[in-house]
Amino acid sequence: MMEAFVLVIVKPGNEEKVYNKLKECPKVKEIYRVYGEYDIVLRVEVDNIKALDEFHDTILRKIREIEMTETLIASSYRV
Repeated sequence: MMEAFVLVIVKPGNEEKVYNKLKECPKVKEIYRVYGEYDIVLRVEVDNIKALDEFHDTILRKIREIEMTETLIASSYRV
């Protein structure tokens, strides 16, 4: 299992519409509206990098109200 955080910039005035579309996706485990440079932060769980690519292609890129995303792949630290 792989975890990633996706930072999303939405076209102004469309934040709620994008939020509602993304919260229906089973790969999205958490979704937050945030203040600052980004409008929404997602925590996504996928099986592998190919599944992450598929999530971007079939979910994120199909939502026209999204202007830009930045994906951060989570890594574990050994303590």
